[in-house]
Amino acid sequence: MPKPKKSKEKETDILKKIVLELMNLIGLETEMKITKDSQNQALNVNIDAGKEAGLIIGNRGRTLNSLQSILGMIYKRKTGEWKRIILDVGDWREKENERLFEIAASAAERAKQTDKPQTLYNLSSSQRRTVHLALSEDKEISTESFGEGKDRYLVITPKK
Repeated sequence: MPKPKKSKEKETDILKKIVLELMNLIGLETEMKITKDSQNQALNVNIDAGKEAGLIIGNRGRTLNSLQSILGMIYKRKTGEWKRIILDVGDWREKENERLFEIAASAAERAKQTDKPQTLYNLSSSQRRTVHLALSEDKEISTESFGEGKDRYLVITPKK
């Protein structure tokens, strides 16, 4: 494996070149904004893809997550250092988090009203984490993940 070049180029400039190259390979011309997120120790890349946003996001964000992973790998290869990169298109991740918060709150309320556990299926690991965090302050319920791999699910249980 070739050694990465030492460069005085800013990390945001390096990342911008990588994103432009990747989008060019996909056949898209995009505008982007790259910001440093000191709270999450990450570089945030928000792409404005216009009508092509769905192509980049993919089914349930799978393509977006894959592109995010690829960007991270290319960045590490070019710079020699790992950096958390968060790729977003038109604030899709923020909207997705809001949707997950609503689902979590609704399931927690159902668990309390029915006094029965509520199960959420088909969540990615990051989505399960978001639900756990969203409900962590609620003293009337608990959350736990069960299962393995793609069969993993989250259960919201009322406390007695």
